[in-house]
Amino acid sequence: MEQSGPDDVAAYLDTVLPPRRQADARRLDRIFREVTGWVPRLWSGSILGYGSYAYTYASGRSGTYLATGFAPRRAKLSVYIMPGYADFDPLLAQLGKHKKGRACLYINTLSDVDEEVLARLIRAGLEDLGQRWKITPAPGG
Repeated sequence: MEQSGPDDVAAYLDTVLPPRRQADARRLDRIFREVTGWVPRLWSGSILGYGSYAYTYASGRSGTYLATGFAPRRAKLSVYIMPGYADFDPLLAQLGKHKKGRACLYINTLSDVDEEVLARLIRAGLEDLGQRWKITPAPGG
């Protein structure tokens, strides 16, 4: 998956619309940086990824993907924090208004959720992922 550097992240965040979504994206970036200690990279042009991991499945399929991150989509924030291995339902019950995908959360606006619980979910997702795959911080992060 294609990724770019931190300068591209700043430029990308400047283009996020509407302005409320841009404000949420900037706040999410701060939360992810605080939790991970890593500088994000832009993946596929619109996903801010913090760290990465290389995987090889039993089928032989392999690749590299972001360890955690988010995409500020026009309709919702897509937050990639759950690798799909562990049961995070107890934390999700405390989060606030969201919808759950297979490995991500969909949030209308950041004010709909408890940011402290979100930070705990980010940590828990990374810990879970790190039990299966080696996580590498982004260069410079």
